[in-house]
Amino acid sequence: MLSYKESLKILKETDALLEGHFILSSGLHSKQYVQCAKLLSHPNHATNICGSLSEKIKNEIKEIDLILTPAIGGIVVGYELGRQLKTETIFAERVEGKFVLRRGFEIAKNSKVLVVEDVITTGNSALECSKIIKNYKAELIGFACIIDRSNSSLLIKNKIISQVKLKIETFKENELPNDLKQIKPIKPGSRNISK
Repeated sequence: MLSYKESLKILKETDALLEGHFILSSGLHSKQYVQCAKLLSHPNHATNICGSLSEKIKNEIKEIDLILTPAIGGIVVGYELGRQLKTETIFAERVEGKFVLRRGFEIAKNSKVLVVEDVITTGNSALECSKIIKNYKAELIGFACIIDRSNSSLLIKNKIISQVKLKIETFKENELPNDLKQIKPIKPGSRNISK
């Protein structure tokens, strides 16, 4: 199993964890920015990180019938964890702003379902997936992610199994610390990418 330090090294080497001055999609400023897709673009590193996370999951959860991920961020992580845990993996997609199962995906009644994401921040997507599980009369057995960067505003009350827990401070523009004021900010979020 990878240590916290080893995991951070991989995240930084793959540019999945950047340091500088960032304007987040919320409008808040931060010294760090997480883009897990960069890790996932390096299959060997992603396999190692997911392998370590799958060991943590096995230590915490004894039986998993299905892994459910929200599209798009969780799909690759869910696939790799499903491969390593030898567990079927499906994903939910947004249709008219709401997560639903499509493509013939279904959840068997009473099955034990793990919700997997790449990064959990507020927990909104994961909770939307948990509603799908409830609607299928299946059992939510937990949440897992590569990076847990949640804080006190987290909506998930269950335990989250993560490879790395990060506390990333955010600041309002009028409350920037002096070191951030010296660095030109960039807006890296996917919500800002033009089509």
